[in-house]
This record gives sequence, structure tokens and C-alpha cells, in this order.
Amino acid sequence: MSDLHKEVSELEGRSATAARLFDIRLIIGGLFTLYGVIVTVAGVFVSDADMEKAEGVNINLWTGLAMLALGLFFLGWMKLRPTEIPPPTATDEADATDEAGTPEAPGAGK
Repeated sequence: MSDLHKEVSELEGRSATAARLFDIRLIIGGLFTLYGVIVTVAGVFVSDADMEKAEGVNINLWTGLAMLALGLFFLGWMKLRPTEIPPPTATDEADATDEAGTPEAPGAGK
């Protein structure tokens, strides 16, 4: 029985790691941060013709800084409030197995 518990806890650990890895905040934050850096750099090295097109507003710089701030917000949010996988309750485990430790058929005994 201890081998079963060991395997279950290992699978739960993998599941929690996968949930943290594919957290949507990581994907959104990473992409906004990456594109924010690219657009900010484009805004720093702007030509006079581009500034004239935008009526004197360095739109690439401001948009890049906004994207960078949003991306860093998402990454900070993920760091401060990580995804928590709720542990299985005792009733979930009892429903999944019967006393002999074999899976119970759906609707059996109810």
C-alpha cells in the first residue's frame, strides 16, 4: 500500500508542476514583456519621419512601456499568488476505491 501512496504523491507533484508551468499568467506575462521590450527599443531609436507621422507622439515608446508594465504585472501576480492545486479529499479517495483497494464500478453499492 505504501508503493501506491508513493506513486500517487509523485503523480500529484507532477500535476502541480504542470499546472504551474502552463499557468496562463506566465504565457501572457512573458509575451507582453518580450514584445514590450521590442517595441520600447523601437521607440527609443525612432526616426524623425516616424515622429512626424505620429504627430510628435512617440507611440512606440509609450505602447512598449505599457506592454512592458502589463507583462511585468502578470509575472509579478504569478510570483506572488502561485497556482495551488487543492489536495484530494478523503471522500474523493473513498469513492475511487473500495475496501479491497480495487476501483469501484460506477454506481456500485449505491
